[in-house]
Amino acid sequence: MRTEINVITDNIPSAALAGEWGLCLLIHFNGKKILVDAGASDLFLKNMERLGENAEDIDYAVLSHAHYDHANGMPAFFENNSKAKLYVRDSTAADCYAKKFVFRKYIGIPQKMLKDYADRIEKVSGNYKVMEGAYLIPHSTAGLSVIGKREMMYRRTSGGWRPDDFSHEQSLVLDTDRGLVIINSCSHGGVVNIINEVKECFPEKMIYGYIGGFHLFNKTRDEILSVANALKDTSLDYICTGHCTKERAFGILKQQLGEKLEQLQVGLQIIL
Repeated sequence: MRTEINVITDNIPSAALAGEWGLCLLIHFNGKKILVDAGASDLFLKNMERLGENAEDIDYAVLSHAHYDHANGMPAFFENNSKAKLYVRDSTAADCYAKKFVFRKYIGIPQKMLKDYADRIEKVSGNYKVMEGAYLIPHSTAGLSVIGKREMMYRRTSGGWRPDDFSHEQSLVLDTDRGLVIINSCSHGGVVNIINEVKECFPEKMIYGYIGGFHLFNKTRDEILSVANALKDTSLDYICTGHCTKERAFGILKQQLGEKLEQLQVGLQIIL
């Protein structure tokens, strides 16, 4: 059955659709509509309308991780959709901060969202089946707080500040006619780690593609080349990245991955 993935918001706009620092995808899968993230504002609603889509028709919503540029549009989503549950990791909370020098800036979800829309939010743990052929897979890689510390990302806990271990991040995995497709909006836990996590969950299935940001905008050329070489060693046939990968890193990846790599941008339609 045909799978259609539409990029509703991303950093790169199109001629007809505005962009923003954030990400929102609308997926047509097995007769249902799945929203992945809602960007940093209500822009996704305007872009959906221009694309002839209606938020009320969405059957499921997924939050890839607990950052503002993926969650700030969610209150607008709830106000324009009366049926879809929003699936988040059970560790999701309004507690994510970025550190710069001695300062910490809040970068998390709308602070009252979990309380205000409690009846619409489903907190999930472990490997979770959203519907037939669609799964939410958490991180199983140990030691991801090392990445959080390196990225200067912290969570505010009752025990004090803790480096983010990205336990609030999850991948949506679709079992399509071409194979498994991984969707992870920022891949904070590491794109290669995530591919290995999905392989471990589905050892007998082929992974066809990966769609999402790779959080490479702040990495050195050598670090980006390391990711590119690791991706070359996978069996993936299709990779689409944007958002927090940004243009410089995308260019380096493109030189290494060639036609296998596509630019994520507003208005892109991926047919599988």
